[in-house]
Amino acid sequence: MHSGSAKPSEKPFHADHDRRQHTVKRSWIRFPSCTLSPMSSSSQSKFSLLNSLPSVLVSESQWSQTNESLILEPFTYITSKAGKEIRTLLVEAFNLWLAVPREQLKIIEHVVQMLHNASLMIDDIEDDAQLRRGQPVAHKMYGIPQTINAANYAYFLAYKELAKLRSLFKEGEGEEASVAGVRDLDLVVTDELVNLHRGQGSEILWRDMLQCPTEEEYISMVNNKTGSLFRMAVRLMMAHATKNRDIDFVPLVNIIGVYFQIRDDYMNLQSTEYTDNKGFAEDLAEGKFSFPIIHGIRADDKSRMVMSVLQKRPTTPTLKHHAIDHLRTKTKSFDYTLAVMQSLERQVRNEIARLGGNLQLERILDTLHIEHDLTGGCGDEGIAA
Repeated sequence: MHSGSAKPSEKPFHADHDRRQHTVKRSWIRFPSCTLSPMSSSSQSKFSLLNSLPSVLVSESQWSQTNESLILEPFTYITSKAGKEIRTLLVEAFNLWLAVPREQLKIIEHVVQMLHNASLMIDDIEDDAQLRRGQPVAHKMYGIPQTINAANYAYFLAYKELAKLRSLFKEGEGEEASVAGVRDLDLVVTDELVNLHRGQGSEILWRDMLQCPTEEEYISMVNNKTGSLFRMAVRLMMAHATKNRDIDFVPLVNIIGVYFQIRDDYMNLQSTEYTDNKGFAEDLAEGKFSFPIIHGIRADDKSRMVMSVLQKRPTTPTLKHHAIDHLRTKTKSFDYTLAVMQSLERQVRNEIARLGGNLQLERILDTLHIEHDLTGGCGDEGIAA
């Protein structure tokens, strides 16, 4: 026996031989068809997709209208039952001043409505809401993942609509005289969507941390959240205006947005119409620091009753009625809210008069107006959100 010698049945390792083996194995694979050789005809049929893959990838999009309808179904579900269309009414009213051509105006209304409805779908998920416009919310019908995707998809479809608006934008026409300061319409929409999410994020943060904001912080949040889509519409209109291009309408829009949201907060806790559309006192069930609730907490800082109810997020009427009665009789928060609303309404009407008057906008305010009902309810329920 010779030590260190290879056994007769074993072949000594040879680097060149090993490389040749690997070279042969690699040569069995052909690209780009990705067919493995050798292969039987029956095996080849299993990989027919791989053989046709290059042509599939370079062909026209296979996306069908059926696919489009299916993934948008949560969005079309929420839009199938329209709200009171307050934003559309405001757009029409402001157009008495701005005279935006009808084709551009129609696109602006469509973009704002798409973004509004998409944001409601996300908002309902974040608030774990049950009802929207008197019917179950989209995510309760279609699930959270599909609803989020449909809402996000609608955001991008709205941006595609902006491309149509850009094509109608006459570059430089009266630009020197315009206060809109907008050449990039996408930037207007992006700015206001950023504001919307800042406002929504603040509201969620206060709720989840059980942190009561000041009235000033609340107003700032509302100006971001509720005011964003109002401003977006009017800023886009100002960019396409054919009249009053030297007037900045944004300050008026900001006051309207705050007025509208405080009114919405009041109605949520007082209106039977809101109960039918959204559920009874849903702001309490969501743990939301609405305007009357903020006042109630800060007006009676020795009592934690309202804060405790918010923490529990009640779904049954008993605690809700108790908290509402406290706000009505103990802290007079509804009286205070009505007084603030009346002050804001006066400011809006004064600004409308200063800008030359607008009968259509004044009629909207007449509809939104709430009379003080000494019995503890709403004297005039007007437009629900």
